[in-house]
Amino acid sequence: MSVSAIRFYADEGIVPASGLNSAGHRVYDVTAVARLELIRTLRDLGTGLDEIRRLLRGETTLRYLLAEHLELVERQSIDLRARRSVLRALNRHEHPVQRAALMRRLVTMSDEDRERLVDDFWTEAGADLPADFAERLGAMRPRLPDDPAAAQLDAWIELADLLRDPEFRAAVRDHLRDTYTGSPGAAVMTSAPVQEYIHSGSAVMEKIVAAYRSGLPADAGYARELAGRLVSETAAALGTDDSPQRRERLAAAYRMIDEFDDTEHDERYKATHGRYLALVAAVNATPADPNADLDFGGLSRWLATALDG
Repeated sequence: MSVSAIRFYADEGIVPASGLNSAGHRVYDVTAVARLELIRTLRDLGTGLDEIRRLLRGETTLRYLLAEHLELVERQSIDLRARRSVLRALNRHEHPVQRAALMRRLVTMSDEDRERLVDDFWTEAGADLPADFAERLGAMRPRLPDDPAAAQLDAWIELADLLRDPEFRAAVRDHLRDTYTGSPGAAVMTSAPVQEYIHSGSAVMEKIVAAYRSGLPADAGYARELAGRLVSETAAALGTDDSPQRRERLAAAYRMIDEFDDTEHDERYKATHGRYLALVAAVNATPADPNADLDFGGLSRWLATALDG
């Protein structure tokens, strides 16, 4: 601490000198030195002189003062991370000046504003779907934490920007409509019982995926056994009887999925609904989907063959 700073604190009555020596210079004892060291630390943290006076007069405690400043520093840290993410995002755009204000608003949105933005998106994107199915899709939402990591903020900025984009909304709506309303079996696939079954973590479906990944032939006895269990479970979910006719219809449906699940459809999914889900997962810091790389067309063909047996 400089001599002028020490004199200032003495003249302000914050840390008076202990006395004067024979040459007229101010003398400070060990208690005064300790106070000066504390003041330097607090000033480095941005503490004002009035707060320091209150502390040294005993009107507040050091623990309370430090707690206040810890809260301030944490808020500043969150704000700095938000600014960093905004700058990174702006650096990726061709016209950063025009987008600066928007990016800042996206990061500082309240929880209510974020919910409203997602609500508006799904109102438009799910307009052509059955209401209960659209509601189920819209339940997958971003939950930005109070202290997000840089990657979470980056994902939220990109997602919020897409949710506001009319072209992205229209593309998601078209993809969902074509996928879930464009075939005779769509009404069954989007029904509440089937959706409950799909998302219930079916043990037999996990075994089917594992068998397919292992390279087990679709006409093997175990593959046919798993396919038969799948028919029974889905029939129970729909409240219908298990029958050979239903097995044939299900095999035909899987062949249709195989034909439908082409490269163009896959790329369209990744650019629309898939992109939404990937960014939501990044914002929420949820584990990656273990079946994200699964060839659903191949799996559907495998199931159709197993059911034919």
